[in-house]
Amino acid sequence: MDTYGQPKLGIVSGHGSVLHGANGRDYIDMLAGIAVSSLGQGHPAVVAAVTEQISTLTHVSNLFATTPVEQVAAGLIERFSAGDDSIKNSTRVFFCNSGAEANEAAFKLARLTGRKRILASVNGFHGRTMGSLAMTGQPDKRDKFAPLPGGVEFFPYGDIDYLTTLVESNPADTAAVILEPIQGETGVIPAPEGFLAAVRKLTAAHGILFVCDEVQTGVGRTGDFFAHTHDRVIPDVVTMAKGLGAGLPIGACLATGDAARLFGPGSHGTTFGGNPVACAAATAVLDTIDDAFLAEVRRKGDYLAGQMRQLDHVDHVRGRGLMLGVVLDAPIAKQAVDAGLTHGVILNAPADTVLRLVPPLVITDDEIDRAVERIDRCLHQAAGD
Repeated sequence: MDTYGQPKLGIVSGHGSVLHGANGRDYIDMLAGIAVSSLGQGHPAVVAAVTEQISTLTHVSNLFATTPVEQVAAGLIERFSAGDDSIKNSTRVFFCNSGAEANEAAFKLARLTGRKRILASVNGFHGRTMGSLAMTGQPDKRDKFAPLPGGVEFFPYGDIDYLTTLVESNPADTAAVILEPIQGETGVIPAPEGFLAAVRKLTAAHGILFVCDEVQTGVGRTGDFFAHTHDRVIPDVVTMAKGLGAGLPIGACLATGDAARLFGPGSHGTTFGGNPVACAAATAVLDTIDDAFLAEVRRKGDYLAGQMRQLDHVDHVRGRGLMLGVVLDAPIAKQAVDAGLTHGVILNAPADTVLRLVPPLVITDDEIDRAVERIDRCLHQAAGD
């Protein structure tokens, strides 16, 4: 169906951070399947884990237990709890297939509190299923599908005074506040310093769930395994997907404390969630993305941002780690993306003046240098220099 338009390029294979086109050209991948291919193409740990698992056990449904799903759940809880046994022992995970499904699960958890209101941010993005779309603060994506599930109200991202007024207008019926630590689809916009901590304080004061959508920011993308740890907060619910499976479809909704006990038998489900092959890939990802790996993500992110700031037509660069928004001095981002197909670099433009750079986390310094050189050519071509 015509949901994406006619592709301008076919991809036939890839290795690491380089994709090989059907036209015989190579492209440095600065998009990673929209922040999905966290370990690039053909990472040996993922290949080995998936190959072994698919030859052993492919699928049995959630009527049975499997080792891979238990390992991934334990690994995510370990990362989330950061050594705090009280958090570790009160945290549970629901596995699904995508970020939208993870946010659907969070939506249903919020409803199970018995409260109705869900507060979400203007310009936030949480998915395209009806529940996740209801929490997405982008009218161009929402309006044509109205009526959506009700009870969702929106606040300006980063405006704690507005959010406080909204909460205090009816705190007893407010179930959850959901937000992204960095808004991705809007153009890589980080939350203002101190905002997440203020949201955590506000929600805790009124017994409201604080839901962090880490679908794009999580699994090491920003240089921390979870982006919310940058702000020293502990949400009640964290949703994730994208980079967790290094290209295989897997999503997760993690909840702690009282929120972890809201789902009971029969209250939610999924046929493919917790698939052993997808979980085997996720296990390889968790084994690979350790503290040293995260330090490299931060270093490479700083290096890439510094190189991009030196280019003509770049006004400034925002974001953290390898999730960067390159803000341009003219509305030429989409033209630069098209030029990338000529100059050998895969780019993305979430806004007319913004390039989003979310390459595989394994990208090398040499590949960064070559990508920046090619992006420079793209920007000059897009500007008509």
